[in-house]
Amino acid sequence: MEGRTIVIVGNGEVPTGPAATIDAAHVVIRFNDCRSVGAGGTKTDIIAVCNTGRPALAMLGGGRWKNSAAVRQSREIWSVRAAEKFTGMRAALAETHPDLDDFCDDYTAGFVSFTAATGRKHRVIPVTVHEQLDRDLARYAPTPYVVPSSGMVLIADVLSDFAMPGDDIVLAGFGHAGWGLHPFGAERRYVEALVAEGRLRRLPSSFSDLSQGA
Repeated sequence: MEGRTIVIVGNGEVPTGPAATIDAAHVVIRFNDCRSVGAGGTKTDIIAVCNTGRPALAMLGGGRWKNSAAVRQSREIWSVRAAEKFTGMRAALAETHPDLDDFCDDYTAGFVSFTAATGRKHRVIPVTVHEQLDRDLARYAPTPYVVPSSGMVLIADVLSDFAMPGDDIVLAGFGHAGWGLHPFGAERRYVEALVAEGRLRRLPSSFSDLSQGA
């Protein structure tokens, strides 16, 4: 059986022209407030959310996120951060980064309630994915970091738990830049290694459809 095309669309810059191509994929995964909608198409099957700290509180705290077009059409919400991983980080962060006092606050229950009330599926990316990702990133000499980015955790999860043999995993909108306490340099090098291994590919800057390689 022919595999699926799964497009993971980050919130970084998307090259001009891919909207219809992304929307033609079997599965489109976006993040948090889905800033990729527009240049990155509109189809949204799964939304991966940061379910701890201020981003989670902002999404759950009002109707804007819940009533957005992307959320309304999504069929699944995935909580990126495993509670046991972040609970275990709290004491150390209180010593090293006291300004991140709310970073590990867990709002998973709010996303569980929302998906249950709206007939969507909810899942939490397991702690084993986080732990394996830390080991994988260690090979690429990361600078000191707090946690990998949600995008990198999601990529690792799709490759290990969601994708099936024959699936085509495509990335768009990943600039590997942002918050200084994510190891973006190591993440970029790791993604390039995965591309070289043929495990995923980046959306080409010039293309006609997703069946063509980068």
